Amino acid sequence: METKLNRISSVLMSGKANTVVNSAALVALLTAPAIWAQEVQDDSETEIIQVSGIRSALTSALLEKRDSNNLVEVIQAEDIGKLPDQNLAEVLENVTGVQITRSAGVGTGVQIRGTNANRTEINGVSTVGSGAGRSGINFEDVSASIIAGVEVTKAPDAKTIEGSVGGTINLRTIRPLQLSETLASVRVQGESSSLSTDGVKPRLSGTYGDNWETDNGNFGVVLSASYAEQDVTAFRPRVDRDNVVTSDGGTENAQEFDFLGIQFLNQDYDNHEYETVNFAGTLEWALNSDTKFYFDAVINDQERYAESVSVQASGVSDLIGISVPSAFETVNFGNLDGQNLGSIQAALQGVIPVEDGGADPNLRIAGDTISRVSKSEIFRLGGEWQGENLKISVEASSSSSDTTNPRINSTLNFLNPNAAINASNENGTPFEYDLTGGSLAFGIAFDEANAPSAADMLDPENYVLRSVQTVRDLTENTEDAFRTDLTYSLDWTVITSVDFGFRHSKATSMTDQIRSNVNLRNYSDSPTGDLFAELLTPGPDNFGEADGRELFVKDFLMVNPDMIVADQDNVLNILNNAVTEHGGSIAISAPTSEVSAFFDIEETTNALYLQANFSTEYLRGNFGVRYLETEVASTGNSVTTDENGNPTVSQVTTVGDYDFLLPRINVVADVTDNIVLRAAWGKDIRRPDFNDLSTSVTYSTSPNPPVSVGNPDLVPEEVTSFDLSAEWYFAQASVLSIGYFHKTRTDLFAGQQVDPYQDPVTGFRDYTGPECEQGGIWNPIADINVFGPVGVGVCVPWATTINDTGETTQKGIEMAVQFDLSGFEDELGWASGFGVLANYTIQEFDGGEAMDNATSRANAVFAATTGVDGIDVSALHGLPDLSENAYNFTLYYEKYGLSARMRYTWREAYRSEDFGSTSSYPWGFMVVQEDRGQLNASVSYDVNERLSIGVEGVNLTESEVTQSCVTEGALLCFQGLTDRRITFGASYHW
Repeated sequence: METKLNRISSVLMSGKANTVVNSAALVALLTAPAIWAQEVQDDSETEIIQVSGIRSALTSALLEKRDSNNLVEVIQAEDIGKLPDQNLAEVLENVTGVQITRSAGVGTGVQIRGTNANRTEINGVSTVGSGAGRSGINFEDVSASIIAGVEVTKAPDAKTIEGSVGGTINLRTIRPLQLSETLASVRVQGESSSLSTDGVKPRLSGTYGDNWETDNGNFGVVLSASYAEQDVTAFRPRVDRDNVVTSDGGTENAQEFDFLGIQFLNQDYDNHEYETVNFAGTLEWALNSDTKFYFDAVINDQERYAESVSVQASGVSDLIGISVPSAFETVNFGNLDGQNLGSIQAALQGVIPVEDGGADPNLRIAGDTISRVSKSEIFRLGGEWQGENLKISVEASSSSSDTTNPRINSTLNFLNPNAAINASNENGTPFEYDLTGGSLAFGIAFDEANAPSAADMLDPENYVLRSVQTVRDLTENTEDAFRTDLTYSLDWTVITSVDFGFRHSKATSMTDQIRSNVNLRNYSDSPTGDLFAELLTPGPDNFGEADGRELFVKDFLMVNPDMIVADQDNVLNILNNAVTEHGGSIAISAPTSEVSAFFDIEETTNALYLQANFSTEYLRGNFGVRYLETEVASTGNSVTTDENGNPTVSQVTTVGDYDFLLPRINVVADVTDNIVLRAAWGKDIRRPDFNDLSTSVTYSTSPNPPVSVGNPDLVPEEVTSFDLSAEWYFAQASVLSIGYFHKTRTDLFAGQQVDPYQDPVTGFRDYTGPECEQGGIWNPIADINVFGPVGVGVCVPWATTINDTGETTQKGIEMAVQFDLSGFEDELGWASGFGVLANYTIQEFDGGEAMDNATSRANAVFAATTGVDGIDVSALHGLPDLSENAYNFTLYYEKYGLSARMRYTWREAYRSEDFGSTSSYPWGFMVVQEDRGQLNASVSYDVNERLSIGVEGVNLTESEVTQSCVTEGALLCFQGLTDRRITFGASYHW
């Protein structure tokens, strides 16, 4: 079907076009895959404009952006529920100034103008997430197939709910009374992952919508539902080289130069399986032309199952002064916060032999079978009344998210039958490593004299149970709100209307950690694998498929994750029976609530706003103010000990409050029929995450991750924003824009980590407790591991969030172009089907006083690289996930029933708090995620007016993630080898 855009474009390009005509055209474009626009009358004819596909979506989005009185970016679905991408985070990546982060290749986090501090709404209703954050519902929990459009507000007006630094994201569903004909559509797809072993996963979605005229008014209904399974896989190798061997240290392997030896090796296999059911429904009743009522329901059910298997070479640090690398590379740390950290040699290839006595390095298999079962519900009930000059709307809404996290994490030790065995439940296995070519590869050194065979590694008798963690955490988040909005139209020359509104909301967040941690450290307590062989299964052996590596650990056993998912109680019973048969003294206990980790926070807010809207021949916009008062009540458990040493638990509630006045101004100048200038200034706040306010403490059995300590004294972050932009609508469905933004932020939330002291010779930390005199915090359940003699309890890092005492600024330039060639059909013929979209964002972050400090081991390295004894390196914390440069480029083609799109996304290196399988800062600083680009593409073909078939590809080039420690391009310490996902299917419309 040929697309005609001339009339639509004439409306789009007219700066003084009638608002009613604009709205009518926009409504028509939103409603169906083949959309019938309003009739447009000229002097000679009446023409019905028929548009569909990519161009209709782009044109309607430009219409809405062009007509808005504040800075808004819009993405419309090109078909019923058919957004440009399958994943909502990746949909948002199309927006100028937006970058995303991914987990195992799936878009999960969204940064607007370099910050994660954003809000997510559905149909204007606040959403809540599955955790304790503030950004709202998880993007991977919502299927893009039920969403008709996405709106990103970068410059708020007084009506906009507070709580965002970068922008507010509003996901919109179809409104039934705007339909011009019946909607009926079904879509069937299958998705395949290049690294998964589970085959093709199904996706099903359907939408029905209609409206009717009756004697009691107009009724309308839209129902959308989707079911999706997804299987994505990522391989994540990690190598720690943060321990220095000095030339004058007197070790067996000392060289003529200082070098970084191998400290830790980890081969991490992540497989994420999602099963998601989404439903969206809307009922509308227009009693007459003045009165309308509506009810919305959005329900999301997701079961997420993550199988993470870490094959670890633990205890490698015991051989840091023995193992002799066969090859080295030069690592240049460059400049960190203006300080030149010099360079040093680092181990590149070599063999790590078995320690004298047979203890280390030991092969450890950590299986994390993590499940998340979330149910999110969003309900909205409201009504509108339009009088001659007064419009009143009233709305009540409720958002909730209930999440459980059932999982069993198990750790097995491999006992090498060719190495000495002592009273502990671990012994040595030789490893070899080869880090050449930017590949963090390691495996078993089978050529060593005391190496095990592949058959040994698949024999259950050679494994012992080391630890079991059972988790059944509960998280419940809610937000209930009531709002009323009034608009009074005026006949004044400049002020066209005045808006006034009130909103009352109550948000709650409750977390109850229900866990059991059982550590088995002696051989006498650790059952061998043959006693629970029914639970054991070979681990994945395809780690080399991502980048073709040949060196990796592929023969090993693990606790079967499918059995854990099917019946956790049965797994625990089998393990307990094995402990009993072995004669062990430590049972695998059932999980119980960890009183020190419980918190329940209630937050009540009342907000008022007043806004004046103005319009002249060339200027339009609004100015107003939003005032809010918030009261926070935080309840946690206090644990004290009586004189007999018995613990007593009591609940303690603390109450605080604050208020803010937030002025906001938006001005739009229609300079000519096709040039629009915008300016905006305003203030907003960002509240701290609920878990950052809690006084609860969570301990891990691992000595590596920091203990998170809440900070109830946190105050909201304040941000003052200024925007200036220009838009040139130079041709049909085309625009060229450039914008400048500047944000001043005070009381910025900054993560801080304090590391325990480690002896530079032994690597030991303080393991006597309960005080950690030289830094860190005492963790009573952590395995000492290599940080001291065998046992439990050791000083570990601790992390908290503070308000940065310094003022920070973000500023940047956003550039975008959209150009469609359909207006040149006579000149270009078939080539007129092409179009392009591109955007580029340049931004920077300055200021702040919060500092990160190098660990004691890192300072020992820097003493060697700089020659400064006793050096203590520190750097400004900065802003995580901020890329200074990023761009998107999309090429599309739409003609003769063919619709094709290809998008390449690139973002520059940025600091990240996501470091492989641990949440701690290696070296004391956030890691640097290096530059990365990704190519996505899709092609569909309209077989006839009802049937369409298509295929989509995500990450076609399988671009990997690389992370460097300390500075960009310095020491490679982590890789993320991601998959390619192909989705194919068909859609049918009635």
